[in-house]
Amino acid sequence: MTAVTSALLRRLPKAELHCHLDGSVRPETMLELARERRVRLPRDSADALRAYMRVDDARNLEEYLERFAITLSVMQQAEPMERIAYELAEDCAREGVRYLEVRYAPILNVREGLTLEQAVEAPLRGLARAEREYGIVSRVLVCAIRNMPAPTSLELAWLAVDFKGDGVVGFDLAGGEAGNPASVHAQAFAHCEAHGLPCTCHAGEGAGAASVAEAMHVCHAHRIGHGTRLIEDPALLAEAKASGVAIECCLTSNVQTRAVAAIDAHPLRRYFDAGLQVSLNTDNRLMSGTDLVTEYGLAAKHLGFSFDELVRLARQGFTNAFLPEPEKTALLARVDAEFAALRESLR
Repeated sequence: MTAVTSALLRRLPKAELHCHLDGSVRPETMLELARERRVRLPRDSADALRAYMRVDDARNLEEYLERFAITLSVMQQAEPMERIAYELAEDCAREGVRYLEVRYAPILNVREGLTLEQAVEAPLRGLARAEREYGIVSRVLVCAIRNMPAPTSLELAWLAVDFKGDGVVGFDLAGGEAGNPASVHAQAFAHCEAHGLPCTCHAGEGAGAASVAEAMHVCHAHRIGHGTRLIEDPALLAEAKASGVAIECCLTSNVQTRAVAAIDAHPLRRYFDAGLQVSLNTDNRLMSGTDLVTEYGLAAKHLGFSFDELVRLARQGFTNAFLPEPEKTALLARVDAEFAALRESLR
């Protein structure tokens, strides 16, 4: 059996489908941007800030999300947003990520005068530069926020559709889940569906399986962000499998938000064995102190994934990408050749 090492996992072609821009900022960059813009941060060295931003003391999802106010304080102009997106794609490329979907809520980046359009264009420039320099294909998902009014979500859905074909490949609903039903935002999802823009939805992280059902049945989500508590409803799990709804799993952050008690208890293994479409992701690299190589290593160590199973898991990430089919087909051909070459090198 092939030993699963960090070096080997770095060589493994991977897709990152669930990664928040405002949760994945380099601490060094935060400090530079804060000094330039006279923003006060809670710590004044990169190491201290990195430790502070990692959330290990949250009692629930809502407390986990509180740290985002800090990163957003330096993400209110175009140049910082472009730089942060570029650096995220650069970091991912160095981990063997070949395809990246970056998600964020542009409505949270317009407090100092940016338009919503500018708040989308800036990260797209950064991602395009990283693609030219590193070959990593990166696209954007526009997020709406559960506790914001339905008209705001609809405005963001219009924004996402306006950028369809120009770097935006999907729409998402994020934020505090408990007490904020996705059904409130059904019109935004319907607008995206009517215009052929794929949708994902955070569900089953801060609330139970009924929240996943709502995302599937009311919002017609193609993927579910986290979906940790889908395991509580076997009939719904079977429906998700039959309909091809994919689950975006995030091991470390699900422990931090108390969605699961420990990584050993995470349902990723059971989802995979049941034949559900799943991908492995970081969620928030800064708040979770992680990267995708680390998450794959955790799946091997705590959930018993062999290297061959991790290859299958990695490929599912690519097959569930929101890329248009011709682009996805070309990307799959490229990474399948890499998978084959990697396996051959291990013989």
